[in-house]
Amino acid sequence: MPLPTQDERREILAVHFRDKRIADDVDIDVIARGTPGMSGADLANLVNEAALFAVRRGAHEVHKEDFDAARDRVLMGLKRESLALSEEEKEIVAYHEGGHAVCAYVLEHADPLHKVTILPTGMALGVTQQLPLEERHIYKREYIVDSLVVRLGGRVAEELVFGHQSTGANNDLVGCTELARKMVREWGMSDRVGPMAWGSQGAVFLGEDLMHTRDYSDETARVIDEEVERILRDEEDRCRKVLTEYRAGLDAVARALLEKETLEGEEVERLVDEAMGRKVGGPRRILHADGTEEAVERPPRAVATPSGAGGDEPVAPAPRTGGVTD
Repeated sequence: MPLPTQDERREILAVHFRDKRIADDVDIDVIARGTPGMSGADLANLVNEAALFAVRRGAHEVHKEDFDAARDRVLMGLKRESLALSEEEKEIVAYHEGGHAVCAYVLEHADPLHKVTILPTGMALGVTQQLPLEERHIYKREYIVDSLVVRLGGRVAEELVFGHQSTGANNDLVGCTELARKMVREWGMSDRVGPMAWGSQGAVFLGEDLMHTRDYSDETARVIDEEVERILRDEEDRCRKVLTEYRAGLDAVARALLEKETLEGEEVERLVDEAMGRKVGGPRRILHADGTEEAVERPPRAVATPSGAGGDEPVAPAPRTGGVTD
């Protein structure tokens, strides 16, 4: 059974809202838009978790903040309050997440920033979340490469500020490599490889041995690897230029994270704008299913789409052929 569309998610949420006291600050349309990839059971769990958070707070209604907390709980696990980071580690995480956040704000085709935190959550030491403008079915190359830049923002920020690399970018790099490989092997987004697609390698069992098969030559495999490396290095260079240009904004966001630990997207925007002395971000450009492009201002906020966890996970939703980006 396919996962529900945005309209179907709204109808499912409406069913589960009936027996709950929902506050006026909760927008069911925004929650439906911000939960792509969730099944009906996931949505039911989300509403129930939000209600539990409201009860724990002693509230008589379920508010937006309860849905935010429930979303984090459902997708990333509990906050690890017992995990104590050193001051040096907290500063590294703050700049790492700040790098993701600044890139998400200033890049035209990136999904708008929803929230960033340096509180350890699940398996991550920090989390950067983005909220898509609409449910996408077609992904332009501009959106994909901006997603790569956002993913690389944490690693590049660490290099710029501290002059070193760390293990915090592990899953960021895994997600970037997978996305770049899809661009080359499956989506025809490499001029050198051309309009050819091979898909994923297949696996066949021969006796007790697991053999991997592919439908292209060793020479083609070498070209694919070179193109993947080129794409990643090009976007890393672009990320470095972006964060160098907006270094004042990066410093401001990192300092605020060290002080407050969690920032909403609007706070990050204000900090970057004030640090740069001008309005930085503009409307986002999105491609609709009919092929038309539109400049869209930031929508109201609610539950964010699953976009991964800063230092340990990808930070922007990658184009998908089914399901949700990890």
